[in-house]
Amino acid sequence: MSVCYCAALPRIDTATRVVILQHPRERDMPIGTARMASLCLTTAELHVGIRWADSVPLARALHDPARPPILLYPGPGARDILREPPRGPVTLVVVDGTWSQAKTVVRDNPVLQALPRYAFATPEPSQYRIRREPRAEYVSTIEALMHVLGVLEGEPARFRRLLDPLHAMVDAQLACQARAPRPRVRQPRAPRAPGYRIPPVISQRFADLLCVVGEANAWPYRAGVASPPEELVHWVAHRVATGETFDMVTAPQRPLSPSTPFHSELPEHELRRGAPRPELFAQFARFVRPADLPCAWGHYGPDLMLASGGSLPDGRPEGRLDLRAEARRLVNRKLGSLEAYAATIGPTPVPLTAGRAGRRLAMLVQIVRDWHSRACSSMGGE
Repeated sequence: MSVCYCAALPRIDTATRVVILQHPRERDMPIGTARMASLCLTTAELHVGIRWADSVPLARALHDPARPPILLYPGPGARDILREPPRGPVTLVVVDGTWSQAKTVVRDNPVLQALPRYAFATPEPSQYRIRREPRAEYVSTIEALMHVLGVLEGEPARFRRLLDPLHAMVDAQLACQARAPRPRVRQPRAPRAPGYRIPPVISQRFADLLCVVGEANAWPYRAGVASPPEELVHWVAHRVATGETFDMVTAPQRPLSPSTPFHSELPEHELRRGAPRPELFAQFARFVRPADLPCAWGHYGPDLMLASGGSLPDGRPEGRLDLRAEARRLVNRKLGSLEAYAATIGPTPVPLTAGRAGRRLAMLVQIVRDWHSRACSSMGGE
C-alpha cells in the first residue's frame, strides 16, 4: 500500500483501439508499465502470452474493419509514426517486454510480422528513472503510448496524463530506496543444502515424467517479411522411469526451409519422406499415458506440438514441467543454453535418437535423473 499508484491513475477515452501483448515474464513485474497503461486507457486490451497464431481475442482485434491494425515495433521498413501517422482510427498493437523478449515475440509470430510497422525516436528522455533502458532513446511502454496516442488523436496534452501514475510509482520507489539504501557490496550467500530447491514433483511423480523435444520446419526471420508458420517435423519423447522412447519424423506440409536440415541435423530426404502428421499424432497418443507429465526445456517443444495440431497428456501450460525455469530457480541466476547447463552436470550423454532432438532429449533425461538423485539424497535416500 505504501507504493500504490492507484490514486494517480487517470481514465482516458480513445478512438484508437490499443492492444498490448505482454510477455509472460513481465506479468508479475511490480514496476512494469503495461498494466498501468491498460488501467488508464478505457478501451485498452492487455493479453499475456508468447504465441498468438490461434488467439481469438487478437484475431478479433486485427479484423476490426473500422480500425485497421498497425504494429508499434522498430526495425527495417518501420515508418516514423510521429512524422507519418496513419490516417483515421487504427488498432495499435504494442508488444510489452524486454527488448529481447519483444524481439522473440515478433519473430515467432507471422501474424505480427504481417502488420504495417511503425516506430519513433523519442522527442524527450525517458522519465522511467528506476529502470535503465538499453539505449537513451528507448522508453517504457506507457511513455511510448503517451507519445503515439498524442499524435494519432491530435491531443498530445491530454495523453501526457499517462505520466501521472508513472511519476507516482517512480517517486515512491525512489523514496523507498532513500529510506533503505541497498548495500554497495553484496554479501555472499550461504550455500544451499543439496536438493533444497529441486521441484518436489521430480521425486513425487518420477514415474510420470516424460521428457519431450520437438523440431520445426522454420524459415529464417526477415524483418518486414511474413514467414510461413513453423510446423513440427521431428518429435521425440522418453519416459525416464522405464526407459521407453518415442521417435518419429513427420513430413512437412509446407515448403521445406533450406535451414531445417541443418538445424534439425536430419538429412533432407529423411524429412521429406517422414510419416504423415496424423500418423505421428496417432502413434504418440498410443505411447502416452493419462498421468504422464511432459518435461521440456522451455515452452517451445510443447507449444510446437499443440500449434501443429497434436495433443499432450495435459495441454495446459500448468500441466507441464519447464526444466529451464526450474533450473533457473535452482541456480538462482540466468541460464545459457540447454547444452551449457547439462555440461555442469556431467559428460555429454549418448543421444537417444538421431538428430538434434535425440541429443537434446538425452540432456533432458540427464538433468531429470540428476535432480531425482539429489532429491532422494536430501530425503535420506528415500
